[in-house]
Amino acid sequence: MVKKMHSNNAEFYSSLHKKAQDIGRLSKAISAYLMNDLAPLSANGSEDPNIYFSGDIVQQSISLSEEIIKAERTLVPNKKYTHARTLRWLTYRLMQNCKRLEQCNSNGKNFIQILRIELKKFKRLHKYWMLTL
Repeated sequence: MVKKMHSNNAEFYSSLHKKAQDIGRLSKAISAYLMNDLAPLSANGSEDPNIYFSGDIVQQSISLSEEIIKAERTLVPNKKYTHARTLRWLTYRLMQNCKRLEQCNSNGKNFIQILRIELKKFKRLHKYWMLTL
């Protein structure tokens, strides 16, 4: 079904890159929302460890777009696959951090489910994009 929607490599690249950018914008918005709940220090003066995971999702989602660009610009096939594997690893790490953030004490944790849905769509696009490399 997805193959029919995307007939060539340029369309796969465009769809995958657009989805990565969407994930980046979404993760920034979620992180900003969570920051308000996670930033204050607790009564004993310690910070919420989940605040770091909110920053991680932003960094990793930005890296998605960067890796796609690197993969498309390189001419060496083995390097393309290296970048594609890095994308898979970044997606996995994003999913793990989403799971951690869903356990945090914040009203924004419900928005993490939206990010996970978008990551699942990205994984599906990535799978078909890998076939075009």
